[in-house]
Amino acid sequence: MNFVFSKYFFIWLSCGFIALSLSWNFPQIRWIVLGFDLFLILLALIDRRISSLPAEITIQREFNKRFAIGDETEVNLKIENNSSHSFRVILKDEYPTEMKLTGKREGFILIPPKTTANFFYGLTPTERGHFEFGKTIVRHLSSLGLVWVQSEIKTETAVKVYPNMRRAREIELAALGAKSLVAVNRRAILRGEGRDFESLRDYVRGDELRHLSWTATARRGKLVTRQYQIERDQTVIIALDAGRLMTGRIENETKLDTAIQAALALMSAAARGGDNVGILVFGRRIKKFLPPKKGTEQFEGVLEALHDVKPEMVEPSYPRAFQFISANVKRRSFVVILTDLVDEEGSKELLASLKLLRPRHLPLVVTIGDRDLRMVVQDEPNSARSLFTQSVAEEILFQRETALKNVETQGGLALDVTRRTLAPSLLETYLRVKERGLL
Repeated sequence: MNFVFSKYFFIWLSCGFIALSLSWNFPQIRWIVLGFDLFLILLALIDRRISSLPAEITIQREFNKRFAIGDETEVNLKIENNSSHSFRVILKDEYPTEMKLTGKREGFILIPPKTTANFFYGLTPTERGHFEFGKTIVRHLSSLGLVWVQSEIKTETAVKVYPNMRRAREIELAALGAKSLVAVNRRAILRGEGRDFESLRDYVRGDELRHLSWTATARRGKLVTRQYQIERDQTVIIALDAGRLMTGRIENETKLDTAIQAALALMSAAARGGDNVGILVFGRRIKKFLPPKKGTEQFEGVLEALHDVKPEMVEPSYPRAFQFISANVKRRSFVVILTDLVDEEGSKELLASLKLLRPRHLPLVVTIGDRDLRMVVQDEPNSARSLFTQSVAEEILFQRETALKNVETQGGLALDVTRRTLAPSLLETYLRVKERGLL
């Protein structure tokens, strides 16, 4: 039914019931009341028929910003009344059920003639991807006020939910603190074991002899040291595993979502450090690849590429991913592989495939555990179940540690982290690589 009776209809109907209470002494009143009720219903139906929503009433759905996972976005229903009459309307919007609602999606609005009204509510996405807004349901009071006439306005809208870049930058700042490359407004010069010459200065005790500038020393008549800065315009490739183990959920988000946020934080730090960053997403096959670049356009491209990536219940192909990197990235790069390892077979395939990256590239293998397994094995078991749990945890720890040691043996770097320690450990390792000039 595309209408409902209004309170005015029920007021008139109740008047008939009052008259009906007198029908004990006057039976003919019953027929009068029956006729009145039938007339009232007929009048309501006619009122509905002549009270369609005019074409001058238009509704548009607007958003104050694009949708990002975990970030509230304001939805605005903009109602424009170009007619010469006022309208009382009740709005109800069909929003994606996968998003969390803030406030009410239904509201009562009085719209004077030739004016515009707005109705706001908030939505918070809980996952990335494509989502659909449905129609907007409008009920307006009829001409005689007997019914609320319901209409459906076609406002269907497709939206994309992106990774949260603001959260990634917050993670970067929280992880690096004073070391962050965004701690100052100018381009920071980080002095360390970089290779780019920066300036000359007087020798001080502790400077390495290999950094002495003998020509400047001879010219000035005193020891002079060459000072270097961390190299810019280097290349970082972030390889995201979208395979079976990355479907695991930690605190209401998949491991892939956790890896994406850490990848964006690393990308932010690398961009501010003057480096080029590229993204590769792989499962059994290559899903996405953005060649290394820098600048705002690269950030936009990465967000667009990652907004609809989902982990699949398949084993990742490390050989295919590393062969792709080797074939498409010729310049020496810092290759960060965000993945997870549990069984010995997966570790063997990863280790065997690293030779495709070495020695041209410097790989960093980062494994993301479900929880801190070391905490599990610390407590003394008090039951057969806890003893079994500790045995499994110890076996997984042993396999992971063995695999990561083998990565380091092959000339790469390795990290075994939890969700909470992923971003800090990853960013600290990136800065250490830069400071030591490992690229």
